[in-house]
Amino acid sequence: MLDYFYGPQADLFSFYRLPKALFVNPRFRDISSESKILYGLLLDRMGLSAKNGWTDDTGRVYIILSPSPKNGHKTG
Repeated sequence: MLDYFYGPQADLFSFYRLPKALFVNPRFRDISSESKILYGLLLDRMGLSAKNGWTDDTGRVYIILSPSPKNGHKTG
């Protein structure tokens, strides 16, 4: 067992939050698992945006996500 985490090791136990309601509430029964995972990924990005102070004039947090090969988009 490690006593300390060094550099990239700190990310070994990072995780995405997925609200339990998406899996137990009948209202969300027809939503695909992939969509629920995407929601968790976007929720994670929203937390980063909030931390960076990315809000509009009304205080709503926004996400900037540009299409790129790194984000799973094909170019050309």
